[in-house]
Amino acid sequence: MKKRWGVDTFGGLLLILFIFSITGFSTLYVRKLAFDWIGIGPATPLWLEIIAWALIVFPAYQLLFLLFGFVLGQFEFVWNFEKKSLNRIKNLFTSNK
Repeated sequence: MKKRWGVDTFGGLLLILFIFSITGFSTLYVRKLAFDWIGIGPATPLWLEIIAWALIVFPAYQLLFLLFGFVLGQFEFVWNFEKKSLNRIKNLFTSNK
């Protein structure tokens, strides 16, 4: 992973993995707060929950990932990773002519 991501040290790799983990846990917390606030619960239809997830959870993850990357001094890596990931998602919905 160090070579693939262009990380020089094992500590840098651990820091990046830590950023991924705290971003995931923080996103779960944001999801719970947001879903409780708008009233999404076990009785909510799945289609509505999926739409809420796409509108709330996905952007929250992206923003938290950038925030934690910035705070922990890995903004350049996180920014490049975000651009690459979002470009791949965009390519799923566009034709490659």
